[in-house]
Amino acid sequence: MRSRVNDFAIKLANVNGTGSASANSLIMQAIFRMGVPVSGKNLFPSNIQGLPTWYEIRVNGDGYTSRALDYDLMVAMNGQTYQRDIAELRSGGYLIYDSTFPLDPALHRDDIEYIGVPLAQLCNEHFREPRERILMKNIATAGALIELLNIDGAVVEQLLEEKYAKKKNLRESNHKALSLGADYVKANYAYPLPFHLQSMDANNDKILIDGNTATALGCVFAGATVAAWYPITPATSVMDNFTAFCEKFRKDKTTGEKNYLILQAEDELAAIGMVIGASWNGARAFTSTAGPGVSLMNELLGLAYYAEIPAVVVDVQRVGPSTGMPTRTQQGDILECAYASHGDTKHILLFPANPAECFEFAPACFDLAEHFQTPVFLLSDLDIGMNDWVTPKLTWNDNYRPDRGKVLTVDQIESLKAFHRYLPENGSAVAARTLPGVHANGAFFTRGSGHNKFGGYTEIPDEYQEVMDRLLRKHKEAAAYVPAPVIEKRHGARIGIVTIGGCDAAVREALTILEQMGRSMDYMRIRAFPFPAEVETFFADHDYCYVVEQNRDGQLCSLITLETNVSKDKIKPVLVYGGFPLSAKNVLDAIAVNVEELDAIYS
Repeated sequence: MRSRVNDFAIKLANVNGTGSASANSLIMQAIFRMGVPVSGKNLFPSNIQGLPTWYEIRVNGDGYTSRALDYDLMVAMNGQTYQRDIAELRSGGYLIYDSTFPLDPALHRDDIEYIGVPLAQLCNEHFREPRERILMKNIATAGALIELLNIDGAVVEQLLEEKYAKKKNLRESNHKALSLGADYVKANYAYPLPFHLQSMDANNDKILIDGNTATALGCVFAGATVAAWYPITPATSVMDNFTAFCEKFRKDKTTGEKNYLILQAEDELAAIGMVIGASWNGARAFTSTAGPGVSLMNELLGLAYYAEIPAVVVDVQRVGPSTGMPTRTQQGDILECAYASHGDTKHILLFPANPAECFEFAPACFDLAEHFQTPVFLLSDLDIGMNDWVTPKLTWNDNYRPDRGKVLTVDQIESLKAFHRYLPENGSAVAARTLPGVHANGAFFTRGSGHNKFGGYTEIPDEYQEVMDRLLRKHKEAAAYVPAPVIEKRHGARIGIVTIGGCDAAVREALTILEQMGRSMDYMRIRAFPFPAEVETFFADHDYCYVVEQNRDGQLCSLITLETNVSKDKIKPVLVYGGFPLSAKNVLDAIAVNVEELDAIYS
């Protein structure tokens, strides 16, 4: 294998519940602190322990950090998956395995190198407790990787010091285990490997953060004070982090008084009810959930839409239908969220592509919800939400002021001859609202049943339709307020690639490779629904567009054809929905099917 610096991918195969996460995190953070662009994808099972788990690390000095599908190094620590893991290793790659136990000759490949380290034996000899031996085996593996990949030992020492500053025994046992793996490699193998690390300064303005943490922080900055939720993978850590941030920043240091309310409901239906109630009272309130939770919330989401009450829903998407694969990623909730509830409903959706946009879009969701008095969804996914991403440092504009929408003050209410909740003025589709207890003259019935523009109950078709038509106009007006699509043009390109959310990194890498092949394409990443006018224009300007998304049924494709004048002939779906994060290879393989057609167009 030719020598390569800061350009390789490794995969660590293990068993869930053996402490591999700590070792994986140590390696990932050390590479990041060496200033090298890196990404980590945790492919874990939905049980507590016993099933296979994998962690993928991709290093790329040029900053391409979408998921890799070919691996230079495989760390095979799970006998159940040896055959599969070894098969995924690229020709000329390296395999690390626990040589305490003999490797089945049937697993031998002539085109890869084997690095046997007696990890179990070393840990059994140097650690006494059975559980400690299991946990330290993964740390010893990390020690071997430190030498093989040329990871800066000083950086690792600093990480251990930070993590175990108050736990001397744990720090010492981790240090011992690292030394066991490192010393064995130094005594028995040539190191570093042909592919290895070299310090850079590419991460000086970057941080390592997951999307759920960034989302929670964005909600704090947005001024959210009420949250209601029910635990569900992969959204639980949104509320865990929001709770921790509120405990730190929303609690009076002198009195201990809390300026927030977080409620764990009995189910998702109750959670969204609490959010709607708090929002109706004037608080900025939200819930975090996944697809199954949104399914349960549908009826009350319709209430919020029809009664025109703000609500923010953070949907960290996972694989469905039903329970599906709860620890795998997908973009399968697009249509569910766009039209959530029975009858005619349309909701505002925002699609962040990374944790930085999770932070940025969270306040935007609250502003949109209150401006348009309607539910707004932040559609993240498991890959964005639960994996660590290298992102620009989060920035905040201290001049930000929340957009509370049309909320009447006491003076404004007193100046009115009469207040009608669902009667807008000045040609706007958004009617003014009042908050409970502000003034008796601002009282109104909040109706989830048929009502006219004056707020009175009705079953008269014309009166009902008048209100429903205004709600549709209101939704269309939101297109001018949501985040605009990201559009990149390349000279002479007649074909486009369109995507949303976490597909961004993989699609961008595929675009670079296509450009190197002489097949330049334009790019559009849609960031919100309702679609701004630029979306339809982009399709009109191209012969056709590949639409890349992670679901079976082409939900983004359907939404585009339903909500715009874009012809189906303009759309070529690229659908990847197996549950793993997208890679550039997934995109390129789909486009390769049409290579002859591409050649004809470019010629």
